[in-house]
Amino acid sequence: MRPLTDEETKTFFEKVTKFVGQDMVRLIERKGEQYVFRLHKQRVFYLSETQLRHATSFNKEKLISFGTMFGKFTKSGNFRLTIHCLNYVAKYAKYKVWVKANSEMSFLYGHHITKVGLGRITENTPQYAGVVVYNMSGIPLGFGIASQSTELCAKVEPTAIVVLHQADIGEYLRDEQEMN
Repeated sequence: MRPLTDEETKTFFEKVTKFVGQDMVRLIERKGEQYVFRLHKQRVFYLSETQLRHATSFNKEKLISFGTMFGKFTKSGNFRLTIHCLNYVAKYAKYKVWVKANSEMSFLYGHHITKVGLGRITENTPQYAGVVVYNMSGIPLGFGIASQSTELCAKVEPTAIVVLHQADIGEYLRDEQEMN
């Protein structure tokens, strides 16, 4: 368990900022206590300084997890957000998409969202922006990348993909073995 290097921090913040914008500061500077990001076995964890002090008392080979896992670095050095951070990303999301009930299960099975399944989208969402996907009741289901801007969504054909799937809450069931 160690702090992120400058290059890792840059890569990590670029990815998370795609989804939360400038609210990234709110994740670190929370009321009451400071929160930090730490790297352990190529995974980035988000935890309070109190949790960090408790975690340092364990042998790092025996330590499996601590805090909330935000994502992991791939072998090529890219960062991939995991579904574990959905509550934090959804809380500070800059751009949001609501999916209709008939496309909700499709998204939860790992498929992209087409225009037919799009219920609403945040105004002025640019193309390739990170979006949090909600059902029509306002429950966060996952996140993805907007393949079309808000203006283009109105003009594209009904079968066109408007949100590229990245992660969803159905992963807990599909990838149960790999979640550790």
